[in-house]
Amino acid sequence: MPHTPQQVPLAQEGVDVVQLNHLAVYAGDRALSAEFIAAILGLEVGRPFGPFLPVDLGNGVTLDYYELRGEPVQSQHYAFLVPDAQFDGMIARLGALGVTYYADPQHDEPGQINRLFGGRGAYFKDPDGHNMEIMTRPYARPR
Repeated sequence: MPHTPQQVPLAQEGVDVVQLNHLAVYAGDRALSAEFIAAILGLEVGRPFGPFLPVDLGNGVTLDYYELRGEPVQSQHYAFLVPDAQFDGMIARLGALGVTYYADPQHDEPGQINRLFGGRGAYFKDPDGHNMEIMTRPYARPR
């Protein structure tokens, strides 16, 4: 049965705006991948929640790592807005782990960062090949 705007409520009681709460991140090894991103971002891995291993980003959003056993993991892109004061530490942790970072999403500029929108940013792959991005300024989008 198709929904018309009159049939679909616009908001739930107690919610003022739509917010992202959590994402399921597919991984070949949920512990390895969750620990990797937590280490880079300076966060902690939470206690397992059913089949998920959570990494709380601190803004109400959780990455829930879910292990795909015997199935290939489709690469996705995840972008993290990070404090400028913590960016250099994240780059240093990537280097300490031997992970190459890039200035661009195509990974053509190794060992470099970008300076988009007056901030700094970098891209890198996680253990499952997800294209991760850290940036200190959000993208300026047209209105």
